[in-house]
Amino acid sequence: MENAEESAIELHGDEEIIEVIDLNNAEPGPDDLADDLGDVDFEDPGNPEEDDAGWETEDEMEADEAEQDDSELTFSKHTGSVFCVSLDPATNSLAVTGGEDDKAYVWRVSNGEVLLECTGHKDSVTCAMFSHDSSLVASGDMSGQIKVWKVETKEEIWSFEVGDLEWLEWHPCAPVLLAGTNDGNVWMWKVPAGDCKTFQSPGCQATSGQFLPDGKRAAVGYEDGTIRLWDLKHGNSIHVIKGHDGHKGALTCLAFNKDGSLMLTGSVDGCAKLINTTTGKVVGVFSVEAKGSKDEEESNSVESVGFCNILPLVAVAYLDGTLAIYDLSSHVLRHRFQHEAGIVHLQWEESSSVVSTCCLDGALRLWDARSGNLLSEYRGHTAEILDFTINREATLAVTASGDNQAKVFCLQRPDR
Repeated sequence: MENAEESAIELHGDEEIIEVIDLNNAEPGPDDLADDLGDVDFEDPGNPEEDDAGWETEDEMEADEAEQDDSELTFSKHTGSVFCVSLDPATNSLAVTGGEDDKAYVWRVSNGEVLLECTGHKDSVTCAMFSHDSSLVASGDMSGQIKVWKVETKEEIWSFEVGDLEWLEWHPCAPVLLAGTNDGNVWMWKVPAGDCKTFQSPGCQATSGQFLPDGKRAAVGYEDGTIRLWDLKHGNSIHVIKGHDGHKGALTCLAFNKDGSLMLTGSVDGCAKLINTTTGKVVGVFSVEAKGSKDEEESNSVESVGFCNILPLVAVAYLDGTLAIYDLSSHVLRHRFQHEAGIVHLQWEESSSVVSTCCLDGALRLWDARSGNLLSEYRGHTAEILDFTINREATLAVTASGDNQAKVFCLQRPDR
């Protein structure tokens, strides 16, 4: 019966699409205004000096686009790619970024002032984030060295070393850290006491993980496509989703709705699965065909997923640049937005139907999932954006990029 339900709600191709928005049809920008100058005689060469003063060649226009920077502030302390960024939950006034230079920095988003330099790592810092009350910062590097710093005193108060680190998460309301490693083990510590608990490896990489909103459980996705819901107090797995119900490839991402009753998981197999966290049952499957792909073997990896807080909508971002908005109750594809490059991460605004994406083309975009419109596009990076975050008020975004920089963008919209 479950199989029949799944096949009934699984989406293929564009059959359920209500509207497809292509970036080429977005609002005209400054470079498109020349198309509206129908009454100008372009056949007349005119005065060369006047041409130099008034018109740009195509090469000059491309150079201007490459130099476009919509950011309010650029943080340039890193000497390698910036892999991760997080805002402090208490005030949203501090950012922490981790980079290829084996460092993390805590800095003010208003002026870029460095408050804390997290040093002593042996490898690229791929995880860096604030605790629930913003008093602590955790930084973790690829080799598995994890450090915790007290923001007020700028001191390192705790450290631990595990196997190659895949991900790191703070508990939603306690100074407790959760980490997943390449060998499949999941670790949990009280900081700074150091009390430790481990959750047994199934023999493959723990590729993604997160605390549930209740703080009593955690979900972990593995390389073999299985998902485990762990009871943190007793250390046992409550549900194991595998086989037909699980994914056919490594988990890439997961997210929860506000009360934690539903979980959305994404995988390299091209599917996103909606799971009831109480029963452990898969209640929905979402997938789209890769852009321009007729080969069934070629999967379109899901890179990021998320729930809208104010409407029954979910967003799924794919490696081929597709952002799909699905109706949570009917599982119908509401909108499909196409990017010109792969999407790295998505984030819904806290209290609106706007979802933002960062992309391998170096742009940050804001989409209205209700209307299907592209609201804004922000540029300034000269390489791919690897991570970003938006503050609670949705007035600013902080991005991390392969160009060794982090940038702060002010998000302006007509409705605000």
